[in-house]
Amino acid sequence: MMRFSLGARVATTATALGTALGAFASMGTATAATAVPNGEWAPFTRCPVDAPAMLAADGLTRTPQCVVSTSASGSIRLGNTTVTTGRTNLQIGVVQNSDGSSSVVAPAGGALVADSATVPGGLLGLMCPSSIPGITAICEQLNNSSLNKITATVESVGAPYDFDQTAGILTDLPIVAIPVRIHLENPFLGSKCYIGTAANPIVLRPRNLEFPEFGMSFFQGDGTVADDGEMSRINLTGATQNDSTFAVPGASGCGLGLFGLIDAAVNAKTGLPSAAGKNSVTLNNTQTFLAGLNAPGTVAPDAGKRLSQNWHSAVN
Repeated sequence: MMRFSLGARVATTATALGTALGAFASMGTATAATAVPNGEWAPFTRCPVDAPAMLAADGLTRTPQCVVSTSASGSIRLGNTTVTTGRTNLQIGVVQNSDGSSSVVAPAGGALVADSATVPGGLLGLMCPSSIPGITAICEQLNNSSLNKITATVESVGAPYDFDQTAGILTDLPIVAIPVRIHLENPFLGSKCYIGTAANPIVLRPRNLEFPEFGMSFFQGDGTVADDGEMSRINLTGATQNDSTFAVPGASGCGLGLFGLIDAAVNAKTGLPSAAGKNSVTLNNTQTFLAGLNAPGTVAPDAGKRLSQNWHSAVN
């Protein structure tokens, strides 16, 4: 596998790595604490440069890189429910191996962060009307009530995987697998209501619907643009990404000791569980950036340490 280096090899590997990683988003995780890097490092607020796997990358057999992908809007359909999405931000570290494989490293707070959203229709739309005994009484209390509001939060559950470096520059090929679950919050739902779980997550595999625009810059370790800088940033912008292949499990853990009745009501109204092909996510105008050392072999065996040092030198 080609390492991140100057010339055509940089463009080939980096564009392949530039992905539609910002998948899934109408419902978002609580915003994680972020750094404020300078210059060309600016998008990489959460790159896990200090993770052991990144620091251990030597620049010869293992090459470290930072990847971020964002989308400002889109839509998500789960079963019978469609929601307009908000902003998503997915950041990961990637270690490229000389045998052609790669591994993904997630930040400590999770790879995906997205804007929170209110579910249209609230609890009334999610589980009412219902023929399930006990649920009808709840539905009657929800009209014109603040108790109707539901917030939904997408949470990363483990690091992304199955990273395909060539899919980032092509169309209609899955780029990476992103396991997530959705936390539904409302007084009637309790604190443990989820669609998907850590053991049985929703797994998104975004793909480009069109080719992204390509750009490239060179910069010094502290983020200052410089033609002779030791760092490079690849910019892949403007592509729409989509995935309609994922399955969605049913809701679980919902309700305050009502023996699964609210789970059943939510699932019945929303059409969950929902098989692959009946769900979809679309992210508009994705902005993907990849940063790495131009010549990692020249600082071997300390490429990972140098990447970390450079990132920290750019952080306010």
